Amino acid sequence: MPSQDDQPWTSGPAEILQHGLGLLGEDTGTNRRLALIAIDNAVELSVKTYLSLPKRVTGLSIPRKRLEEISESFPSLLDALEEFASNKLEGVDLASIEWYHRLRNQLYHQGYGLTVEREKVEIYAELAKALFKNLFGTNVVVRVSENTRLLGCFIQLWPRLENALASIASDHSLTGRTGRTVLDTVKFLRSGKILSNDDLDEIERLRRTRNEVVHGTVDYRTALDENTVNRLDRIVKALEAVTGADQG
Repeated sequence: MPSQDDQPWTSGPAEILQHGLGLLGEDTGTNRRLALIAIDNAVELSVKTYLSLPKRVTGLSIPRKRLEEISESFPSLLDALEEFASNKLEGVDLASIEWYHRLRNQLYHQGYGLTVEREKVEIYAELAKALFKNLFGTNVVVRVSENTRLLGCFIQLWPRLENALASIASDHSLTGRTGRTVLDTVKFLRSGKILSNDDLDEIERLRRTRNEVVHGTVDYRTALDENTVNRLDRIVKALEAVTGADQG
């Protein structure tokens, strides 16, 4: 896998993301706000950088004028990423990223009267790291707590689950199309009795946990533990073995 040194265009967004995470070393209300803002800036710069790279790097051909229009707003950047590079969005929830961007705007424009929970900052950081890896093929390396390590493992395993489920569903579909969401795919697999109800029930539980964590409706430090991550890891490996895509 290429390193950041091999791709000089990654240094800017990587450094901003690392700076944001570094601010959490001293857990204060001010540092959390600044960290969320920095992480959001890293996401925006990552998308802008990727869409602006030469065609020989990404294979994308976006006219300069269109690129200028795209760069005028954060939602436009996400729309363009979905339009031109949807293959880079496996396991990345753009709706969640946009939600955290709006939270960032509230903090930025409404000032010091607002606070943000540390777990929200850490979840956005993991989404940013996942997007960075998808776009540039390399990891942003930072030191993390055990809780954050589990969050990172869970988020990184999730796209493998999505891919394995989609592959199994496609193999059993006459049309090759089975729905766009994990929930749709699970419903298709259940109706066709393609996977056992026990496995599908487990996937459903994990899906609910994933959505609650990513959308910030639960504290990931209590929602995720070693057992939950191991359960996801086991089912991912079992499904990948069925598809022949076992990543070890």
